[in-house]
Amino acid sequence: MKSQCHRITVIILCLLLSHSSGSAPNSHTVCIVGSGIGGASVAHFLRHYSSIQSQVIDRVTIFERNGVVGGRMATVTISGETFEAGASILHPKNYHTLNFTKSLNLSVNDPKNNEDTFSLGIWDGHKFVFKTLSSNSKLPIVQRFVSYVNSIILCLRYGFSLYRMNAFVEAMINKFLKYYDVFESRPIFESVEMMLKWAGLYDLTTHTLGKELVEVGLSPLLIQELVTVITRINYGQSVNISGLAGAVSLAGSGGGLWSVKGGNWQMAAGLIDRSDVQLLLNEEIESISKLGDFYELNSTLGKSYSCQVTVVATPLDELNIRFSPGISIPPRKLQHTHATFVRGVLNPVYFGLKEVKDIPELVGTIESADVPFSSISILKQHDNDMTYKVFSRHELADDLLDKIFSVREETIKINWGAYPHYHAPEQYAPFILDDNHLYYVNAFENAASTMETSAVAAENIARLILSRLYAQVDLSSPNLKSSSIDLSEKHVDL
Repeated sequence: MKSQCHRITVIILCLLLSHSSGSAPNSHTVCIVGSGIGGASVAHFLRHYSSIQSQVIDRVTIFERNGVVGGRMATVTISGETFEAGASILHPKNYHTLNFTKSLNLSVNDPKNNEDTFSLGIWDGHKFVFKTLSSNSKLPIVQRFVSYVNSIILCLRYGFSLYRMNAFVEAMINKFLKYYDVFESRPIFESVEMMLKWAGLYDLTTHTLGKELVEVGLSPLLIQELVTVITRINYGQSVNISGLAGAVSLAGSGGGLWSVKGGNWQMAAGLIDRSDVQLLLNEEIESISKLGDFYELNSTLGKSYSCQVTVVATPLDELNIRFSPGISIPPRKLQHTHATFVRGVLNPVYFGLKEVKDIPELVGTIESADVPFSSISILKQHDNDMTYKVFSRHELADDLLDKIFSVREETIKINWGAYPHYHAPEQYAPFILDDNHLYYVNAFENAASTMETSAVAAENIARLILSRLYAQVDLSSPNLKSSSIDLSEKHVDL
């Protein structure tokens, strides 16, 4: 009885507020659960698109269960230096995040190019089945020569399959670029399936990456070695992931990759700052209920909030948010990636080598029960040791780390519920979780999970919200405006 009275009171208050003299006659309130790139992008696009169409979004509130913004974009500090701990790299054709970075006046780290001379080794748990050359020389002519020789080495091992792989990735990218078309030629999508079919990407999600690559003529050796190394690094999974996720993973191994200086989380922080958002940190939402024309959101702090529109911009897979009425989404498992950061020295004996300098700068791995990690990469070289990042599917015990490393000065372990566990054919949660205004940005993650795909999905959600709130929409393609923002108080390291 007490609960019913409370709900009736909330409805009455909401109705009074919606008709109060201080509100615009057609204003709307939006609640967003999650402050990662998805949630921040929804807030940004809602504000931007509604402003150019004179459509009023009265209040936008973002709820973040942690004490910092950014979601799966986060940094870690080891031995006084800061490195990306979560989502790390961006593609040169990630146009939303490129625009965010430019408009927020953020600096970027120098893009990785195809002439970078870092060495690659593919480890099978007992030996390196493949290695490229390395060079410590900083002379451009030497770097170009080593890069040229490594290209020859790769071609000799994998042959024309390398070109077929690049063509497969480029075909996917060209289809993905349709999501940046002007509004006149780009519809608003009410489902992930519609969005993928329109771009010609849906079929890639119905087969595994391995099957897709066999069909385009890649050799079994390339799939077993280099492709597997890439999917294990980028998604912690094998070539049995769906074809689109696999193609996105392969795209993340090319040249021109970039990141934001000081941490990619600054994009989310900047968008939130610029979007006139009420940001509530350390506020975890435990229930979302539909009450008349409003949604009531209850937090673990015992507080209640009411909004006409609610956007879930965080994966629901490992959260316990209660929905009333209930929602129906396909079951999905998250793939956990364990990121272990070590300041120290690798043990050459573990790799069957004599000296540390013989260990490649990037150690990739194939699918084998004998391999306890997915990859080991050098983040920074110091005078007498290095900072490494180790990816694995399970936490690495200290006794195993003491075998892999001869010296460990500092170690930090992070367990990420990083992305979906992909399989084909994929199934998708709806963008619209009910018949009203409850939306789910992360439904698109079953197609592919990156910072850019989150922004692309968020942009569509913003357009979808406005199109359903207002009878007519005529959103023309806008140009993002630049601004200078102080981000220092929006984030701290893990």
